[in-house]
Amino acid sequence: LRIWGEQGQAALEKSSICLLNCGPTGSETLKNLVLGGVGSITVVDGSKVEVGDLGNNFMVDESSVGQSKAKTVCAFLQELNDAVKAKFIEECPEALIETNPSFFSQFTLVVATQLAEDSMIKLDRICREANVMLLFARSYGLAGFVRISVKEHVVIESKPDHFLDDLRLNNPWPELKSFAETIELNAADPVAHKHTPYVVILVKMAEEWAKAHDGNLPSTRDEKKEFKELLKAKMMSMDEDNYKEAVDASFKVFAPRGINAELQQIINDGCAEVDSSSSDFWVMVAALKDFIVHEGAGEAPLEGSIPDMTSSTEIYVNLQKIYQAKAEADFLVIEEKVRNILKKTGKDPHSIPKSVIKSFCKNARKLKVCRYRLVEDEFSNPSLSELQRYLSSPDYSFAAGFYILLRAADRFAANYKVIPGHFEGEIDEDIARLKSTAVALLNDLGCSGSPLNDDLVSEMWRYAASELHTVAAFVGGVASQEVIKLITKQFVPMSGTFIFNGIDHKSQLLSL
Repeated sequence: LRIWGEQGQAALEKSSICLLNCGPTGSETLKNLVLGGVGSITVVDGSKVEVGDLGNNFMVDESSVGQSKAKTVCAFLQELNDAVKAKFIEECPEALIETNPSFFSQFTLVVATQLAEDSMIKLDRICREANVMLLFARSYGLAGFVRISVKEHVVIESKPDHFLDDLRLNNPWPELKSFAETIELNAADPVAHKHTPYVVILVKMAEEWAKAHDGNLPSTRDEKKEFKELLKAKMMSMDEDNYKEAVDASFKVFAPRGINAELQQIINDGCAEVDSSSSDFWVMVAALKDFIVHEGAGEAPLEGSIPDMTSSTEIYVNLQKIYQAKAEADFLVIEEKVRNILKKTGKDPHSIPKSVIKSFCKNARKLKVCRYRLVEDEFSNPSLSELQRYLSSPDYSFAAGFYILLRAADRFAANYKVIPGHFEGEIDEDIARLKSTAVALLNDLGCSGSPLNDDLVSEMWRYAASELHTVAAFVGGVASQEVIKLITKQFVPMSGTFIFNGIDHKSQLLSL
Protein backbone atom coordinates (compact mmCIF):
# COMPACT_ATOMS: atom_id res chain seq x y z
CA LEU A 1 0.00 0.00 0.00
CA ARG A 2 2.86 2.36 0.79
CA ILE A 3 4.33 1.88 -2.69
CA TRP A 4 1.32 1.64 -5.00
CA GLY A 5 -1.51 2.99 -2.83
CA GLU A 6 -5.13 1.91 -2.49
CA GLN A 7 -5.91 2.18 -6.21
CA GLY A 8 -2.91 0.04 -7.10
CA GLN A 9 -3.80 -2.57 -4.48
CA ALA A 10 -7.40 -2.67 -5.72
CA ALA A 11 -6.15 -3.24 -9.29
CA LEU A 12 -3.98 -6.13 -8.07
CA GLU A 13 -6.88 -7.67 -6.15
CA LYS A 14 -9.06 -7.59 -9.29
CA SER A 15 -6.40 -9.15 -11.51
CA SER A 16 -6.19 -12.73 -12.70
CA ILE A 17 -2.77 -14.12 -13.59
CA CYS A 18 -1.98 -17.19 -15.67
CA LEU A 19 1.43 -18.83 -15.26
CA LEU A 20 2.78 -21.15 -17.93
CA ASN A 21 5.34 -23.64 -16.55
CA CYS A 22 5.86 -23.65 -12.80
CA GLY A 23 9.56 -24.46 -12.63
CA PRO A 24 11.80 -22.30 -10.41
CA THR A 25 11.45 -19.17 -12.58
CA GLY A 26 7.66 -19.39 -12.79
CA SER A 27 7.23 -20.33 -9.12
CA GLU A 28 9.43 -17.45 -7.93
CA THR A 29 7.55 -14.96 -10.12
CA LEU A 30 4.17 -16.13 -8.87
CA LYS A 31 5.32 -16.28 -5.24
CA ASN A 32 6.02 -12.53 -5.31
CA LEU A 33 2.65 -11.80 -6.92
CA VAL A 34 0.73 -13.99 -4.46
CA LEU A 35 2.44 -12.20 -1.55
CA GLY A 36 1.60 -8.88 -3.24
CA GLY A 37 -2.10 -9.78 -3.21
CA VAL A 38 -3.21 -10.56 -6.77
CA GLY A 39 -6.83 -11.71 -7.08
CA SER A 40 -6.45 -15.12 -8.69
CA ILE A 41 -3.79 -17.37 -10.19
CA THR A 42 -4.00 -20.26 -12.66
CA VAL A 43 -0.94 -22.51 -12.94
CA VAL A 44 -0.54 -24.43 -16.21
CA ASP A 45 2.04 -27.24 -16.29
CA GLY A 46 1.74 -30.81 -17.56
CA SER A 47 4.88 -32.23 -15.89
CA LYS A 48 5.34 -34.26 -12.71
CA VAL A 49 7.64 -33.37 -9.82
CA GLU A 50 11.01 -35.10 -10.22
CA VAL A 51 13.82 -35.61 -7.71
CA GLY A 52 15.87 -32.98 -9.60
CA ASP A 53 13.19 -30.37 -8.88
CA LEU A 54 13.85 -30.58 -5.13
CA GLY A 55 17.20 -28.82 -5.50
CA ASN A 56 15.95 -25.68 -7.24
CA ASN A 57 12.26 -25.17 -6.49
CA PHE A 58 11.09 -24.23 -3.00
CA MET A 59 7.46 -24.83 -4.01
CA VAL A 60 7.89 -28.65 -4.08
CA ASP A 61 9.08 -31.17 -1.48
CA GLU A 62 10.02 -34.85 -1.24
CA SER A 63 6.43 -35.97 -0.62
CA SER A 64 5.35 -34.45 -3.95
CA VAL A 65 7.81 -36.43 -6.15
CA GLY A 66 5.81 -38.13 -8.92
CA GLN A 67 2.79 -35.87 -8.38
CA SER A 68 1.46 -33.09 -10.60
CA LYS A 69 3.86 -30.13 -10.47
CA ALA A 70 1.04 -27.64 -11.16
CA LYS A 71 -1.06 -29.03 -8.29
CA THR A 72 1.88 -29.07 -5.84
CA VAL A 73 3.11 -25.55 -6.64
CA CYS A 74 -0.46 -24.24 -6.50
CA ALA A 75 -0.97 -25.69 -3.01
CA PHE A 76 2.30 -24.20 -1.71
CA LEU A 77 1.49 -20.79 -3.17
CA GLN A 78 -1.99 -20.82 -1.65
CA GLU A 79 -0.40 -21.31 1.77
CA LEU A 80 1.43 -17.99 1.37
CA ASN A 81 -1.82 -16.04 0.95
CA ASP A 82 -5.15 -17.81 1.35
CA ALA A 83 -7.02 -14.73 0.08
CA VAL A 84 -5.75 -15.50 -3.43
CA LYS A 85 -7.95 -17.81 -5.52
CA ALA A 86 -5.69 -20.50 -6.97
CA LYS A 87 -6.32 -23.23 -9.52
CA PHE A 88 -4.14 -25.44 -11.66
CA ILE A 89 -4.39 -27.11 -15.06
CA GLU A 90 -2.35 -30.24 -15.75
CA GLU A 91 -1.56 -29.60 -19.37
CA CYS A 92 1.51 -28.82 -21.41
CA PRO A 93 1.47 -25.03 -22.14
CA GLU A 94 2.70 -25.60 -25.72
CA ALA A 95 -0.29 -27.90 -26.37
CA LEU A 96 -2.67 -25.32 -24.89
CA ILE A 97 -1.22 -22.60 -27.14
CA GLU A 98 -1.74 -24.83 -30.18
CA THR A 99 -5.19 -26.26 -29.41
CA ASN A 100 -7.05 -23.74 -27.25
CA PRO A 101 -5.94 -20.14 -27.94
CA SER A 102 -9.22 -18.68 -26.57
CA PHE A 103 -8.25 -20.00 -23.11
CA PHE A 104 -5.94 -17.01 -22.54
CA SER A 105 -8.57 -14.30 -23.09
CA GLN A 106 -9.99 -14.74 -19.55
CA PHE A 107 -6.85 -13.38 -17.86
CA THR A 108 -5.58 -9.90 -17.04
CA LEU A 109 -2.01 -10.99 -17.68
CA VAL A 110 -0.12 -14.11 -18.75
CA VAL A 111 3.36 -14.91 -17.42
CA ALA A 112 5.01 -17.36 -19.82
CA THR A 113 8.19 -18.94 -18.49
CA GLN A 114 10.71 -21.26 -20.15
CA LEU A 115 8.96 -21.20 -23.53
CA ALA A 116 10.87 -21.87 -26.74
CA GLU A 117 10.88 -19.27 -29.52
CA ASP A 118 8.19 -20.89 -31.64
CA SER A 119 5.68 -21.01 -28.76
CA MET A 120 6.55 -17.44 -27.71
CA ILE A 121 5.65 -16.14 -31.17
CA LYS A 122 2.30 -17.98 -31.25
CA LEU A 123 1.33 -16.94 -27.71
CA ASP A 124 2.25 -13.32 -28.42
CA ARG A 125 -0.16 -13.21 -31.37
CA ILE A 126 -2.93 -14.82 -29.29
CA CYS A 127 -2.54 -12.35 -26.38
CA ARG A 128 -2.37 -9.32 -28.68
CA GLU A 129 -5.63 -10.30 -30.37
CA ALA A 130 -7.31 -10.89 -27.00
CA ASN A 131 -5.85 -7.65 -25.58
CA VAL A 132 -4.23 -9.57 -22.71
CA MET A 133 -0.93 -8.35 -21.25
CA LEU A 134 1.94 -10.79 -21.67
CA LEU A 135 5.32 -11.18 -20.02
CA PHE A 136 7.99 -13.71 -20.97
CA ALA A 137 10.58 -14.82 -18.40
CA ARG A 138 13.30 -17.38 -18.70
CA SER A 139 16.37 -18.52 -16.78
CA TYR A 140 18.96 -20.68 -18.47
CA GLY A 141 22.01 -21.47 -16.38
CA LEU A 142 23.56 -18.12 -15.49
CA ALA A 143 21.52 -16.23 -18.09
CA GLY A 144 18.11 -14.60 -17.59
CA PHE A 145 15.60 -13.09 -20.00
CA VAL A 146 12.48 -10.95 -19.43
CA ARG A 147 10.39 -9.33 -22.16
CA ILE A 148 7.03 -7.53 -21.96
CA SER A 149 4.66 -7.68 -24.91
CA VAL A 150 1.68 -5.33 -24.94
CA LYS A 151 0.19 -3.35 -27.83
CA GLU A 152 0.05 -0.17 -25.77
CA HIS A 153 0.50 0.54 -22.09
CA VAL A 154 -0.32 3.99 -20.72
CA VAL A 155 0.85 5.29 -17.36
CA ILE A 156 -0.60 8.25 -15.49
CA GLU A 157 1.29 7.74 -12.22
CA SER A 158 4.78 7.21 -13.62
CA LYS A 159 6.39 8.30 -10.31
CA PRO A 160 9.83 9.27 -11.66
CA ASP A 161 12.73 9.37 -9.18
CA HIS A 162 13.66 12.92 -10.17
CA PHE A 163 11.34 15.53 -11.56
CA LEU A 164 11.32 19.31 -11.34
CA ASP A 165 8.74 20.73 -8.90
CA ASP A 166 5.87 22.43 -10.72
CA LEU A 167 6.33 25.88 -9.18
CA ARG A 168 6.12 28.03 -12.37
CA LEU A 169 8.83 30.39 -11.14
CA ASN A 170 9.71 31.04 -14.79
CA ASN A 171 6.07 31.67 -15.73
CA PRO A 172 4.00 32.76 -12.69
CA TRP A 173 0.25 33.22 -13.09
CA PRO A 174 -1.43 36.52 -12.02
CA GLU A 175 -2.48 35.39 -8.50
CA LEU A 176 1.06 34.22 -7.66
CA LYS A 177 2.51 37.50 -8.97
CA SER A 178 -0.01 39.55 -6.97
CA PHE A 179 0.79 37.60 -3.81
CA ALA A 180 4.54 38.12 -4.32
CA GLU A 181 3.95 41.86 -4.73
CA THR A 182 2.41 42.07 -1.25
CA ILE A 183 5.71 40.97 0.32
CA GLU A 184 8.60 43.39 0.68
CA LEU A 185 12.01 41.78 0.05
CA ASN A 186 13.93 44.65 1.60
CA ALA A 187 12.08 44.43 4.92
CA ALA A 188 14.01 46.05 7.75
CA ASP A 189 12.80 43.42 10.19
CA PRO A 190 15.46 40.66 10.14
CA VAL A 191 12.91 37.99 11.26
CA ALA A 192 10.59 38.81 8.35
CA HIS A 193 13.58 38.92 5.98
CA LYS A 194 14.70 35.47 7.13
CA HIS A 195 11.23 33.98 6.69
CA THR A 196 10.31 35.05 3.18
CA PRO A 197 9.99 31.76 1.23
CA TYR A 198 12.32 31.23 -1.72
CA VAL A 199 9.35 30.97 -4.12
CA VAL A 200 8.45 34.60 -3.41
CA ILE A 201 12.10 35.69 -3.56
CA LEU A 202 12.62 34.07 -6.97
CA VAL A 203 9.32 35.29 -8.48
CA LYS A 204 10.13 38.88 -7.48
CA MET A 205 13.80 38.72 -8.50
CA ALA A 206 12.97 37.08 -11.84
CA GLU A 207 10.44 39.82 -12.58
CA GLU A 208 12.97 42.47 -11.63
CA TRP A 209 15.56 40.84 -13.93
CA ALA A 210 13.10 40.52 -16.83
CA LYS A 211 12.19 44.23 -16.59
CA ALA A 212 15.84 45.14 -16.99
CA HIS A 213 16.48 42.63 -19.81
CA ASP A 214 13.67 43.22 -22.35
CA GLY A 215 11.36 40.66 -20.69
CA ASN A 216 13.93 37.84 -20.87
CA LEU A 217 15.02 35.60 -18.01
CA PRO A 218 18.69 34.62 -17.47
CA SER A 219 19.77 32.19 -20.21
CA THR A 220 23.56 32.35 -20.68
CA ARG A 221 26.03 31.01 -18.16
CA ASP A 222 27.18 34.50 -17.24
CA GLU A 223 23.61 35.75 -16.79
CA LYS A 224 22.75 32.82 -14.51
CA LYS A 225 25.86 33.52 -12.46
CA GLU A 226 24.96 37.20 -12.25
CA PHE A 227 21.40 36.35 -11.16
CA LYS A 228 22.74 34.18 -8.33
CA GLU A 229 25.06 36.99 -7.22
CA LEU A 230 22.06 39.36 -7.08
CA LEU A 231 20.30 36.87 -4.79
CA LYS A 232 23.33 36.63 -2.53
CA ALA A 233 23.55 40.42 -2.39
CA LYS A 234 20.05 40.57 -0.92
CA MET A 235 21.12 38.59 2.15
CA MET A 236 21.30 40.57 5.38
CA SER A 237 23.29 37.89 7.22
CA MET A 238 25.05 34.60 6.40
CA ASP A 239 22.53 32.42 8.28
CA GLU A 240 19.53 33.21 6.06
CA ASP A 241 18.51 29.70 4.90
CA ASN A 242 15.69 31.04 2.72
CA TYR A 243 18.17 32.92 0.51
CA LYS A 244 20.48 29.90 0.36
CA GLU A 245 17.45 27.89 -0.79
CA ALA A 246 16.69 30.57 -3.39
CA VAL A 247 20.24 30.35 -4.79
CA ASP A 248 20.04 26.51 -4.87
CA ALA A 249 16.61 26.62 -6.57
CA SER A 250 17.47 29.43 -9.02
CA PHE A 251 17.81 26.87 -11.85
CA LYS A 252 14.00 26.55 -11.70
CA VAL A 253 13.81 30.13 -13.00
CA PHE A 254 16.12 29.25 -15.89
CA ALA A 255 14.14 26.15 -16.91
CA PRO A 256 12.40 26.45 -20.30
CA ARG A 257 8.73 27.35 -20.22
CA GLY A 258 5.98 25.08 -21.51
CA ILE A 259 5.76 21.31 -21.76
CA ASN A 260 8.61 18.84 -22.29
CA ALA A 261 9.28 17.04 -25.58
CA GLU A 262 7.85 13.73 -24.34
CA LEU A 263 4.49 15.26 -23.41
CA GLN A 264 4.47 17.15 -26.72
CA GLN A 265 4.89 13.81 -28.50
CA ILE A 266 1.96 12.31 -26.56
CA ILE A 267 -0.46 15.17 -27.35
CA ASN A 268 0.62 15.03 -31.01
CA ASP A 269 0.01 11.26 -31.18
CA GLY A 270 -2.64 10.12 -33.65
CA CYS A 271 -4.57 8.51 -30.76
CA ALA A 272 -5.23 12.01 -29.35
CA GLU A 273 -7.71 12.45 -32.22
CA VAL A 274 -10.44 10.62 -30.35
CA ASP A 275 -13.57 8.76 -31.43
CA SER A 276 -16.10 6.41 -29.83
CA SER A 277 -13.51 3.61 -29.57
CA SER A 278 -10.87 5.71 -27.78
CA SER A 279 -9.77 4.74 -24.28
CA ASP A 280 -10.30 6.99 -21.25
CA PHE A 281 -6.60 7.90 -21.29
CA TRP A 282 -6.71 9.28 -24.83
CA VAL A 283 -9.95 11.16 -24.13
CA MET A 284 -8.14 12.90 -21.25
CA VAL A 285 -5.11 13.55 -23.48
CA ALA A 286 -7.42 15.22 -26.03
CA ALA A 287 -8.77 17.46 -23.25
CA LEU A 288 -5.22 18.20 -22.07
CA LYS A 289 -4.15 19.14 -25.62
CA ASP A 290 -7.02 21.62 -25.87
CA PHE A 291 -6.21 23.04 -22.42
CA ILE A 292 -2.52 23.58 -23.25
CA VAL A 293 -3.40 25.48 -26.44
CA HIS A 294 -6.21 27.63 -25.03
CA GLU A 295 -6.34 28.08 -21.23
CA GLY A 296 -2.85 26.85 -20.26
CA ALA A 297 -0.89 29.26 -22.49
CA GLY A 298 1.44 26.43 -23.43
CA GLU A 299 1.58 24.90 -19.94
CA ALA A 300 0.05 21.72 -18.50
CA PRO A 301 -2.37 22.00 -15.53
CA LEU A 302 -0.61 22.94 -12.31
CA GLU A 303 0.15 20.09 -9.89
CA GLY A 304 -0.76 22.20 -6.87
CA SER A 305 1.75 21.10 -4.26
CA ILE A 306 4.81 22.92 -2.95
CA PRO A 307 7.90 21.48 -1.22
CA ASP A 308 9.01 22.31 2.31
CA MET A 309 10.92 25.57 2.56
CA THR A 310 12.09 28.10 5.15
CA SER A 311 9.11 30.39 5.70
CA SER A 312 6.79 31.87 8.27
CA THR A 313 3.77 29.62 8.77
CA GLU A 314 1.35 32.30 7.62
CA ILE A 315 3.09 32.99 4.31
CA TYR A 316 3.66 29.28 3.62
CA VAL A 317 -0.01 28.43 4.20
CA ASN A 318 -1.16 31.33 1.99
CA LEU A 319 1.28 30.27 -0.72
CA GLN A 320 0.02 26.70 -0.49
CA LYS A 321 -3.57 27.91 -0.90
CA ILE A 322 -2.63 29.89 -4.04
CA TYR A 323 -1.06 26.79 -5.64
CA GLN A 324 -3.99 24.58 -4.64
CA ALA A 325 -6.56 27.08 -5.97
CA LYS A 326 -4.80 27.29 -9.34
CA ALA A 327 -4.55 23.47 -9.56
CA GLU A 328 -8.27 23.14 -8.73
CA ALA A 329 -9.22 25.75 -11.34
CA ASP A 330 -7.13 23.94 -13.99
CA PHE A 331 -8.70 20.61 -13.01
CA LEU A 332 -12.25 22.01 -13.38
CA VAL A 333 -11.45 23.26 -16.89
CA ILE A 334 -10.02 19.87 -17.91
CA GLU A 335 -12.93 18.02 -16.30
CA GLU A 336 -15.42 20.04 -18.34
CA LYS A 337 -13.45 19.36 -21.52
CA VAL A 338 -13.38 15.62 -20.76
CA ARG A 339 -17.16 15.53 -20.18
CA ASN A 340 -17.76 17.41 -23.47
CA ILE A 341 -15.49 15.08 -25.46
CA LEU A 342 -17.20 12.02 -23.99
CA LYS A 343 -20.58 13.46 -24.94
CA LYS A 344 -19.43 14.28 -28.49
CA THR A 345 -18.08 10.75 -29.04
CA GLY A 346 -21.35 9.17 -27.90
CA LYS A 347 -20.16 8.01 -24.48
CA ASP A 348 -21.54 8.59 -21.00
CA PRO A 349 -20.17 12.05 -19.98
CA HIS A 350 -19.61 10.76 -16.44
CA SER A 351 -17.97 7.46 -17.39
CA ILE A 352 -14.54 8.72 -16.27
CA PRO A 353 -14.55 9.27 -12.48
CA LYS A 354 -13.58 12.64 -11.05
CA SER A 355 -10.73 11.04 -9.07
CA VAL A 356 -9.17 9.66 -12.29
CA ILE A 357 -9.30 13.08 -14.01
CA LYS A 358 -7.81 14.68 -10.88
CA SER A 359 -4.94 12.19 -10.84
CA PHE A 360 -4.43 12.75 -14.59
CA CYS A 361 -4.18 16.55 -14.07
CA LYS A 362 -1.77 16.17 -11.17
CA ASN A 363 0.50 13.87 -13.19
CA ALA A 364 -0.01 15.46 -16.63
CA ARG A 365 3.65 16.45 -17.02
CA LYS A 366 4.79 12.86 -16.31
CA LEU A 367 2.50 10.81 -18.58
CA LYS A 368 4.05 7.81 -20.34
CA VAL A 369 2.94 5.77 -23.33
CA CYS A 370 4.77 2.45 -23.87
CA ARG A 371 4.39 0.42 -27.04
CA TYR A 372 6.07 -2.92 -27.65
CA ARG A 373 6.98 -4.66 -30.88
CA LEU A 374 5.57 -8.08 -31.60
CA VAL A 375 8.08 -10.71 -30.50
CA GLU A 376 7.93 -12.17 -34.00
CA ASP A 377 8.95 -8.80 -35.49
CA GLU A 378 11.87 -8.51 -33.09
CA PHE A 379 13.00 -12.09 -33.73
CA SER A 380 12.79 -11.91 -37.51
CA ASN A 381 13.72 -8.27 -38.03
CA PRO A 382 15.59 -6.75 -35.06
CA SER A 383 17.20 -3.34 -35.34
CA LEU A 384 20.33 -4.39 -37.21
CA SER A 385 22.43 -1.36 -36.25
CA GLU A 386 21.57 -1.81 -32.55
CA LEU A 387 22.26 -5.56 -32.57
CA GLN A 388 25.64 -5.05 -34.28
CA ARG A 389 26.49 -2.29 -31.82
CA TYR A 390 25.61 -4.51 -28.84
CA LEU A 391 27.59 -7.47 -30.19
CA SER A 392 30.72 -5.39 -30.76
CA SER A 393 30.47 -3.31 -27.57
CA PRO A 394 32.66 -4.45 -24.62
CA ASP A 395 29.84 -3.41 -22.25
CA TYR A 396 27.01 -5.22 -24.05
CA SER A 397 28.70 -8.13 -25.85
CA PHE A 398 27.82 -10.72 -23.16
CA ALA A 399 24.18 -9.59 -22.96
CA ALA A 400 23.85 -9.66 -26.76
CA GLY A 401 25.72 -12.98 -26.86
CA PHE A 402 23.30 -14.50 -24.33
CA TYR A 403 20.35 -13.15 -26.34
CA ILE A 404 21.62 -14.81 -29.55
CA LEU A 405 22.61 -18.04 -27.78
CA LEU A 406 19.23 -18.42 -26.04
CA ARG A 407 17.61 -18.27 -29.45
CA ALA A 408 20.29 -20.54 -30.93
CA ALA A 409 19.63 -23.10 -28.16
CA ASP A 410 15.95 -23.18 -29.19
CA ARG A 411 16.89 -23.59 -32.84
CA PHE A 412 19.38 -26.32 -31.88
CA ALA A 413 16.68 -28.18 -29.91
CA ALA A 414 14.25 -27.90 -32.85
CA ASN A 415 16.85 -29.14 -35.36
CA TYR A 416 18.45 -31.96 -33.36
CA LYS A 417 15.52 -32.84 -31.07
CA VAL A 418 17.80 -32.52 -28.06
CA ILE A 419 18.88 -29.62 -25.82
CA PRO A 420 22.52 -28.51 -26.24
CA GLY A 421 24.49 -30.12 -23.43
CA HIS A 422 22.31 -33.26 -23.42
CA PHE A 423 24.03 -34.69 -26.51
CA GLU A 424 25.57 -38.10 -25.91
CA GLY A 425 28.39 -37.75 -28.46
CA GLU A 426 31.63 -35.82 -28.26
CA ILE A 427 31.54 -32.61 -26.20
CA ASP A 428 33.53 -30.61 -28.77
CA GLU A 429 31.19 -31.75 -31.53
CA ASP A 430 28.13 -30.61 -29.58
CA ILE A 431 29.66 -27.21 -28.77
CA ALA A 432 30.64 -26.79 -32.45
CA ARG A 433 27.01 -27.53 -33.43
CA LEU A 434 25.73 -24.88 -31.02
CA LYS A 435 28.22 -22.34 -32.36
CA SER A 436 27.36 -23.09 -36.02
CA THR A 437 23.64 -22.74 -35.13
CA ALA A 438 24.32 -19.35 -33.50
CA VAL A 439 26.42 -18.20 -36.48
CA ALA A 440 23.65 -19.28 -38.87
CA LEU A 441 21.14 -17.29 -36.79
CA LEU A 442 23.37 -14.20 -36.93
CA ASN A 443 23.67 -14.62 -40.70
CA ASP A 444 19.88 -14.85 -41.01
CA LEU A 445 19.56 -11.60 -39.04
CA GLY A 446 22.04 -9.85 -41.32
CA CYS A 447 24.87 -9.84 -38.76
CA SER A 448 27.29 -12.12 -40.61
CA GLY A 449 30.81 -11.72 -39.32
CA SER A 450 29.68 -10.34 -35.95
CA PRO A 451 31.85 -11.61 -33.09
CA LEU A 452 30.54 -14.32 -30.77
CA ASN A 453 32.56 -15.21 -27.68
CA ASP A 454 33.68 -18.88 -27.79
CA ASP A 455 33.75 -19.08 -23.98
CA LEU A 456 30.13 -17.94 -23.90
CA VAL A 457 29.15 -20.66 -26.39
CA SER A 458 30.85 -23.27 -24.15
CA GLU A 459 29.06 -21.79 -21.10
CA MET A 460 25.65 -22.04 -22.79
CA TRP A 461 26.38 -25.66 -23.68
CA ARG A 462 27.44 -26.33 -20.08
CA TYR A 463 24.16 -24.89 -18.73
CA ALA A 464 22.15 -27.53 -20.63
CA ALA A 465 18.92 -25.55 -20.02
CA SER A 466 19.24 -25.92 -16.23
CA GLU A 467 17.39 -23.50 -13.96
CA LEU A 468 19.60 -22.42 -11.07
CA HIS A 469 17.51 -21.29 -8.13
CA THR A 470 19.48 -18.08 -7.49
CA VAL A 471 19.12 -16.96 -11.12
CA ALA A 472 15.47 -18.04 -11.24
CA ALA A 473 14.74 -16.09 -8.04
CA PHE A 474 16.35 -12.96 -9.46
CA VAL A 475 14.62 -13.25 -12.85
CA GLY A 476 11.33 -14.01 -11.06
CA GLY A 477 11.82 -10.90 -8.92
CA VAL A 478 12.35 -8.70 -11.99
CA ALA A 479 9.40 -10.31 -13.81
CA SER A 480 6.98 -9.89 -10.88
CA GLN A 481 8.02 -6.25 -10.43
CA GLU A 482 7.17 -5.60 -14.08
CA VAL A 483 3.84 -7.43 -13.71
CA ILE A 484 2.91 -5.16 -10.79
CA LYS A 485 3.81 -2.07 -12.85
CA LEU A 486 1.60 -3.31 -15.70
CA ILE A 487 -1.39 -4.18 -13.50
CA THR A 488 -1.31 -1.11 -11.25
CA LYS A 489 -0.46 1.20 -14.19
CA GLN A 490 2.09 2.87 -11.93
CA PHE A 491 5.81 3.37 -12.54
CA VAL A 492 7.17 2.81 -16.06
CA PRO A 493 7.61 -0.80 -17.21
CA MET A 494 10.88 -1.55 -18.93
CA SER A 495 11.01 -1.24 -22.68
CA GLY A 496 13.14 -3.65 -24.68
CA THR A 497 14.55 -7.06 -23.87
CA PHE A 498 16.03 -7.50 -20.40
CA ILE A 499 19.05 -9.79 -20.19
CA PHE A 500 20.61 -10.87 -16.89
CA ASN A 501 24.23 -11.89 -17.18
CA GLY A 502 25.02 -13.94 -14.09
CA ILE A 503 28.71 -14.26 -15.01
CA ASP A 504 29.34 -10.52 -14.56
CA HIS A 505 26.24 -9.85 -12.39
CA LYS A 506 24.97 -7.34 -14.95
CA SER A 507 21.38 -6.51 -15.91
CA GLN A 508 20.97 -4.83 -19.28
CA LEU A 509 18.17 -3.77 -21.62
CA LEU A 510 18.54 -4.39 -25.34
CA SER A 511 16.42 -2.18 -27.61
CA LEU A 512 15.86 -4.37 -30.62
